[in-house]
Formats: sequence, C-alpha cells, structure tokens
Amino acid sequence: MRPVDLARAAGVSTQQVRNLEAAGALPEAERSASGYRRYDERHLTALLAYTALVPGLGAPGARAIVAAVGEGRTSAALELLDAAHAALHQGRASLVEIERTLAAAVATVAAVAQEPAADAPDGPDAPDGLRVGELARLLGVRTSALRVWEAAGLLAPARESGTGYRVYGALDVRDARIIQTLREGYYLFDRIQPIIEGLRRTGGSEALAEALADRRLSLNERSAALLEGAARLWGYVEVLRAW
Repeated sequence: MRPVDLARAAGVSTQQVRNLEAAGALPEAERSASGYRRYDERHLTALLAYTALVPGLGAPGARAIVAAVGEGRTSAALELLDAAHAALHQGRASLVEIERTLAAAVATVAAVAQEPAADAPDGPDAPDGLRVGELARLLGVRTSALRVWEAAGLLAPARESGTGYRVYGALDVRDARIIQTLREGYYLFDRIQPIIEGLRRTGGSEALAEALADRRLSLNERSAALLEGAARLWGYVEVLRAW
C-alpha cells in the first residue's frame, strides 16, 4: 500500500501516517527502488488499533501501547491498557461517591428547612480534620494540586491555630472530590466555581448534576473506545505473530 492508501483505509491524513511511523507507533515501512514507502497489513492493523484507542486513551497513550506491541513488548502494552481501565474504574467510583454526597446534602437541606430550629448536621459522612498530605493521598493527587485549587478560590480549608497548617473538614473533602472529578472531565476553574458555590449555598446543584451526567457519558464513551481498541490491538498482535 502507498501512504495515501493506508491513510484512506484508516480515515487519517498521510502526514499523520508519517508522524506515527516516525514516533514508532507504526513499523518502519519498506522502501521501493525509487524510495517510496510501502505499507502492508501490519501497518494497517497497527493504525486501526491506534485510531480506535485514541478516544479512550488520548494520542500519547495510544501511541505508547501500539508502539509497545510493535516492539514485541506485548506485556508492557497490556499493563498500560490495564492501567487505563483501572483509571476509568476509579473515575466511576469517584462519581458514585459524589452522587451519594450530593443526595445526602440535598436531604440535609430539606430536613433543615422543615425543622429550622434543629441543629444542622456536620454534612455527609467523610474524613474530617485532614492535613494537606493526608487529603492528597486520599484523592490520589499532588499536594500542589490542592494548593492550586485553594489559590483559585475553590477550596478554603481552616488553619490550625499556632502552626497555621491547613486542616480539611468533611465538607472540604467533599468539595475536593468534586473538583477532582470535574478537572478529570477537563472542566476549567471558572466552570467549577459556580458549581461549588451553588452546592455550598443550597446543598444541591443542578449544574453539578449535569456535570456528573456529562462525566458519566464521557467515561462510558472512553470505556467503549478501550473495548474496541483492545480488540483491534489483539488483531495487531496476531498479525505480527503470523508475519
């Protein structure tokens, strides 16, 4: 196959084919006597695996996995694929936790509205009184991320008297979980701010519910892409074994 034939078969540009070959995601093409590239079944199956994986992994992740298979490092490719599935699972677990927290917060506000004299509970069940390192470990993020969120006005932890250390209460943990999930969905700070403020103010947020629904849809789409990509990738493995 010529570069244009390969590109058309996979629905990409000839420049992308050349770029992927240069990056090692496609096997090095043979050359004709006149110096033109010649592609075969290996290149097509590799390219189809790459394009299928991109929606679930992004271009860098897809390149890394397909390149590993092409280099004979199938175990490394499977490890990367497993890690991607694990990250999606963690994202789903975070969504469930936030949805449960949102439901509890809405219920709390409703109860307080019915009994205005009663003391409001401290909020949904969550770890309380955490230092910045403890919260970072709980969420699986860097402490610098928490400080950036604070600088952006999304978090406002209390300060310990005497030491000045940050102390995150249960509601801070809730907010941090929400921020983390929205950031993973590529929400910018200016979109997250009204969601967090609405939740703090009313105990519920239509914007947050919509954002969580969008995030769930995105996770489903990425999972489906990984499923298709894994099938394409295994086809590439089998082609290489038979070559």
